[in-house]
Amino acid sequence: MTGYKAYQGNQIDGAGPLGLILLTYDVLYKSLGRARMGIERADLVMEAEQTSRAIEALLELTTSLDMQQGGKVAESLSSLYAYMINRLSSTLCTGSTAAVDEVMPLVQTLREGWYGLQLEQKKLNAPAMRSQAVGGARRPVAAYAR
Repeated sequence: MTGYKAYQGNQIDGAGPLGLILLTYDVLYKSLGRARMGIERADLVMEAEQTSRAIEALLELTTSLDMQQGGKVAESLSSLYAYMINRLSSTLCTGSTAAVDEVMPLVQTLREGWYGLQLEQKKLNAPAMRSQAVGGARRPVAAYAR
């Protein structure tokens, strides 16, 4: 395993639920950018591979939704993800960047919203943190951790 692959694995392992969502949005956004590059270069293989990767990320985001607990918000996100998948699929290999250009700002806005939620959650959890001596150094540990 390369150093970069190990780093990626550690990043995923320590991400937590919101962190994983943000990582998925990052993959989605980068894939859309690369798909756009493939379209501009008339590289159908690159376009198809990167659009497929973007659709996989959207499917991952869809399956991660808790429809019961999320209520209307989860339903709205599911519909929006389905719309994005449909748009990307319908213009695949047509030479048009229209769908990618439409979906990228939506993805960016959604990612910013999830990032804001993560920041709020960290603020709320900060009072629940306590210091614990570990190997002579003090570091915060979640109060509810075992």
